[in-house]
Amino acid sequence: MKLELSDFFSEIYERDSSGIPQFKICSGGKWYFPGNGKFIDVKSPIDNSVIARISVAENEHADRVLADATDAKPLIRRLPAIERMNAMVKAASLLQEQFGPMQNSIVVNNGKTLSDAAGEIKSTMHRLTLVFEEARKIYGDYLPGDWAEENIGKYALVIREPVGVVLAIAPFNYPLFITYTKAIPALLAGNSVIIKPPSADPIPPILMAQILIKAGLPPASISIITGHGQIGSYMARQPAVDVLTFTGSTEIGEKLSEISGIKKIHLELGGKGVAIVLNDADLENAAEKVLAGSLKNAGQRCDAISRVLVQKGAAPEFCRLLTDGIKSWTAGDPRDPKFKIGPLIDSEAVQRVARLIDDAVRKGARLVHGGKVNGNFVEPALLLDVPLDADVMWEETFGPVVPVAVFDTLDDAIEISNKSDYGLDSAVFTRSLSSAWKVSKRLEVGEVTVNNFPAHGVGFFPFGGVKESGLGREGIGYSIDEFTNMKTIVFDTGAAKIWELEDNISAPMHKQ
Repeated sequence: MKLELSDFFSEIYERDSSGIPQFKICSGGKWYFPGNGKFIDVKSPIDNSVIARISVAENEHADRVLADATDAKPLIRRLPAIERMNAMVKAASLLQEQFGPMQNSIVVNNGKTLSDAAGEIKSTMHRLTLVFEEARKIYGDYLPGDWAEENIGKYALVIREPVGVVLAIAPFNYPLFITYTKAIPALLAGNSVIIKPPSADPIPPILMAQILIKAGLPPASISIITGHGQIGSYMARQPAVDVLTFTGSTEIGEKLSEISGIKKIHLELGGKGVAIVLNDADLENAAEKVLAGSLKNAGQRCDAISRVLVQKGAAPEFCRLLTDGIKSWTAGDPRDPKFKIGPLIDSEAVQRVARLIDDAVRKGARLVHGGKVNGNFVEPALLLDVPLDADVMWEETFGPVVPVAVFDTLDDAIEISNKSDYGLDSAVFTRSLSSAWKVSKRLEVGEVTVNNFPAHGVGFFPFGGVKESGLGREGIGYSIDEFTNMKTIVFDTGAAKIWELEDNISAPMHKQ
């Protein structure tokens, strides 16, 4: 297994004696090795071969990165917004030029299929070109004071300003797109950004940092630091970080929240998306969308459908459609276009999914398709008649499993759904607008999709979770709120000295 890297990226790595690329970290506009000689092997989940090595940064290196990011704050803040936006559009063009190496890095490092990797790159390009739309959301308010007697003669402007230094800790499942849905709006708002890529598949976000630098953003405004998980925790504690944005597991999110101190924090955490299929649903559409929502990216999506509740009257036909439809979702080498599903990210992920399947079967579920394990590949599994005490109905799956349980009434489905500790995304399938509205209003989640599977896409619609699924929202225009501070400027028109000064400035000059 080999990474295909173009000369465009030659500055950011060096090959060792065996030809394996060793990647540098980036800080203060420079790519360099920390100097401790420590590296982490980066393996391909396809065959577990070592494809690269990343530098192991330690606390003293993190301190340097933080200092450089702090020094860079005025550079990116003073850059006119139109220049930031033009740089993003240029980055989209450069990403298109480097499409081949970027696609290869995602497939080889993450295990995505060719089509899924291409989709992730295209979504990132689209996100970059939407900055002109997003910039329109960075606006203020004019507030007249004469609505309150004590404020007569006053007015205020409410504006948004960059927070300063943003630390973005990214997940493995969309290593390019999710990383830069954090970095792009943060940079657009005028912040300097430090990226801690996922250790499992850090190569795509490292490559993208070079693209943004070459596109014309101040090089010092983008930092990349790699290493073990502790380096992210260390940086999260530091007061130099003004915003922490993290996407990942609820367990790690809770730890980061505890240690981060008083700073803005954005968390997109675990999910246990439910699909509720009512008796009056278009069952062919429901089965097709449930399978796609459960199995895309091998189920490694925070917004994946990971449990299905079908009403008793629709259950026989719906389950037949699922049984037939899942046969086309084959798992295999993601470089072969005939396969829809690649490997899970590592053996630990495989073990977790296998445990959930075994637990469900032991408790009475019927495994009617799949579930076989081969290396990091898991054959898509369909579990029917899953009892509610099975772990797969409550734990985040992050694997290609479709667990189906039957319910009687709409109230039963809502009660089961809301017992979850998570509250990110869910879906309901019905022909009744009244039922769709009732379910959507009563589900305790951040987003409900009607007659399709949840998909955040480029962020046209805001998304985020409640309960243990996180804090804050992402999306075009909404992410800006996470990366800016609100400032109120109050003017007193009755302050004579101000207006006297203005009169003097505007008065004609007298010759001496």
